Amino acid sequence: MSDSTVPKAATWGLFAAWAAHDAEELLTMAEWSRRHLPELRRRHPWVPGRVWSALEMSRAQAAVAIGLMGVVFASAAAAGARTGGRSGWYQTVLAAFGWHALTHVAQAAALRRYTPGVLTAPTVVAPFSWWAWRTLRRAGVVREGGRGAAVGMALFPLVAGAVHAVARAATRRGGPGGR
Repeated sequence: MSDSTVPKAATWGLFAAWAAHDAEELLTMAEWSRRHLPELRRRHPWVPGRVWSALEMSRAQAAVAIGLMGVVFASAAAAGARTGGRSGWYQTVLAAFGWHALTHVAQAAALRRYTPGVLTAPTVVAPFSWWAWRTLRRAGVVREGGRGAAVGMALFPLVAGAVHAVARAATRRGGPGGR
């Protein structure tokens, strides 16, 4: 494959794979939070209350957070498509997306039950990410040094935390889209 033939499926596919994965989260996150957090609080009393409070999520908050994350993924996919997969932004988000599949599987294993996102993490997120990276490598457009993967892994929790904080603020009682 020559470096000018990175298929759009490898770039715009990032947004499509994210949408499939986050659809699962949108459908399950609020109900899962409502149902399981009280039990987890009892089982793990050493965890600070603010951690549990941060994990409580309304359907409106989940929808806003997912929408905000959609902006991140759409911009990364567009950058990847525009640059034939060479964009550092696209490669960083792709790396973070692939690695975060492990967090879903680890959460479900640690809790020994379904957690939001665990169905599509190994069936959509990981396979798409692996295929996209293989496609980029074959095209010779992977940025050297692996900094994108390291940056992506470091930034993902910060970005996810930020979008959830903004979503929580936007959906507080009495505010636009509040509970």
